[in-house]
Amino acid sequence: MKILHSLPPYTLFGSAPKYEEAKIVILPVPYDSTASYKAGTRDGPHEIISASRVLEPYNEELDIDINDINIYTTEELEPDVNSPKAMANRIEKEVDVILQDQKIPIVLGGDHAVSIGAVTSVAKFEKDFTYLHFDAHSDSRNEYSGSNYSHACVIARVNEITEHYSVGIRSIQKEGMDFYKSILFRKDMHGLSLQEISEIIIKNTKDKIYLSVDFDVLDPSQMPSTGTPEPDGLSFYELKEILRMVLSKKQVIGMDFVELSPIPGFIAPNVLAAKLIYFTIGYAFNKDLLK
Repeated sequence: MKILHSLPPYTLFGSAPKYEEAKIVILPVPYDSTASYKAGTRDGPHEIISASRVLEPYNEELDIDINDINIYTTEELEPDVNSPKAMANRIEKEVDVILQDQKIPIVLGGDHAVSIGAVTSVAKFEKDFTYLHFDAHSDSRNEYSGSNYSHACVIARVNEITEHYSVGIRSIQKEGMDFYKSILFRKDMHGLSLQEISEIIIKNTKDKIYLSVDFDVLDPSQMPSTGTPEPDGLSFYELKEILRMVLSKKQVIGMDFVELSPIPGFIAPNVLAAKLIYFTIGYAFNKDLLK
């Protein structure tokens, strides 16, 4: 029997192309074993997907329907709880398959540690790119809570693979100030126009980028649903516009969106996260439609 009125499929934006036709593959990773303050980001992928299914597929700014982009969503990846390194290896293998099939991976976390495995995989296929990192925290510790693969160690591990550029940072350990110079601190963004900020980012990154967005780069007044919120973050509009300008000049070879820690019964941040992903995909893969 065919249901006359059914809900969209349980996929990002309700998009349902065949895998063979997909340009982008969404990999949901419900993992937060390295969370250091408040856990809950394991529920992030589910809530992002759920919220995305009620968004209007048509976007009036870009004049596109998101379903025209052929976005395939995989099943959620089962976490490997043996160790954070084992989980990084599991994500690496999954992203390997996506890249071997010549598709662009977008990982939905989960805590920021999911980024390590994804970038390790991308580096096998791309040798000259920048890891562009939007975050409240530098994530630059070599070790945290007994692990080198914690969410607090992402940039330390990325720097062993490729170069990085971090934006919006407003929390860093003193040692990080000595070793990690590729940072546009939030304090230094005040007084600059969004155009000036975007030009700084464009100048300091290579033509190909892997984009990583930690939702706590946003101000807690708009994005309270994170495990480690920090005041004085970017607004949704500021981040969206910076991404619009930067991505119009760059080739995106992979992405992740991490650290949404849903608050039960409070859906607005989940919708914000889904909408930001919508805009980012539109900016990255529809440059000819940018106004």
